[in-house]
Order: sequence, then structure tokens, then C-alpha cells
Amino acid sequence: MKRRFRSPFVALWASVSLVVAGACAPGLAQQQPTPGSPPLNTGELRTVSDAAADSLLVDVQSLAPGIHVGLRYATSNNFTGAPIPGYQGNHAYLRRQAAVALAGVERRAEAEGLALHVFDAYRPVRATLAMVDWTERTGRQSLIRDGYIASRSRHNLGLAIDLTLVDAATGQPLDMGTPFDTFSPAAHTANASGTALENRRRLQRLMEAEGFVNYDQEWWHYTYDVANPVRFDRVIH
Repeated sequence: MKRRFRSPFVALWASVSLVVAGACAPGLAQQQPTPGSPPLNTGELRTVSDAAADSLLVDVQSLAPGIHVGLRYATSNNFTGAPIPGYQGNHAYLRRQAAVALAGVERRAEAEGLALHVFDAYRPVRATLAMVDWTERTGRQSLIRDGYIASRSRHNLGLAIDLTLVDAATGQPLDMGTPFDTFSPAAHTANASGTALENRRRLQRLMEAEGFVNYDQEWWHYTYDVANPVRFDRVIH
């Protein structure tokens, strides 16, 4: 159910201030820095105000309740082994146009007895900074060089989504050949065979039918374009 924030906060670190009227996205809240978190100064990654985020980001389940959401970065079940700063809840947000398109994908999937399962959608800038910081602390900078972790992510724009297909009746994931966030050529969309390749192509067909574009190094990663995108750092609550 949608609700309004009674007194939306304006992010002190935002370099661009937008005042936009309209419905607020539920589940987004400010977060104070925690020990070990990257600084809230986003540097060159300019972000808009939290009020703007509230008006532009939409919970995908509000448009398509059949979508399954399990945000990996809100848990320790991710490549860093710990929750990522900026994730305090299990809600998948996208820019409204992208969320509407994703609802169309879900309807297509349901017609085939399937459903979407979302690993990640909108990602706060602080989460991206934390991922980059993790690569530096662990000596894994090659993940940025090789295109698996982005220092400037379309997830921050609410225009990228990581997902898979599951059986609508059982919730059982389809075989995609590799787990989510497998940082190797085995995860390249075309680099599979048999059932795994069929399922990757099935996901691609469903997503492309609604305007999404696959990133060919990650079978789970899709993007959507809108005019004049902006970057957000609103915490997911």
C-alpha cells in the first residue's frame, strides 16, 4: 500500500535540490552513517533530494504483486559477505516508466506459468561506493576493470534490475547455469548450453519485449532508458 511521508527529509549531501510534488514511494528512509560505511559525500556522483526520489521511484510490487523480491544486498548472502550500506529493507524500486515496463514483463511471464524474482533494482549511491571500497580493501579491483562492478551504476538511477525467472506455482528458480553475481565468463548471457541457455534466452525474450536491454556479461542484468535520468541516494527501508 502506498503512503506519504509526513515530513520528507532533504539529503544534506545532495548536490542537486529538486522539489517535486506527487506520491511518495513507500519503504525509503534516510540513514545515518554507520561504522565502516563510506562517507555520505558522494563526490562526483551527484544525487537529487530524497523528496525527488520519493516522487520518482516506485515499488515494483505495487504495480505487479506477483513479482518476488529478495534483495541480496540487504543480507549477508552477497559477494561481500555482509549487508551493504543503504539497504535496510526488502523493497525493489525503479523509475516509474521502468516499473510499468517490468509489470508488463511479469504479465508475460505469468502467461507462461512463471514469475520474476528480483535480486536488486534501485541501488543507493552509498551502496555503490561501499562496493567499490570493498574491491579496494580486498584487492579485487579487477572486478571493476572487467566490468562486473561499476563505480557509476545505472542501478543508482533506478534504471537497472537484476533478476531471474521462477516457477510461479512453486517459486523454484529456473536453471540459469550460474548463481547470481558469478563474476566469470560463465555468467555471460550467451555462454551457456542446454536448459540454462534456453532459460537465459527466455528471460531475455520476455524482458526485451517490454524495452529492457541485457548486459551481455551478466545474464541477470537488464537496463531501461528514460530521458534525463538522475541519481539517487535514498536509503531502502
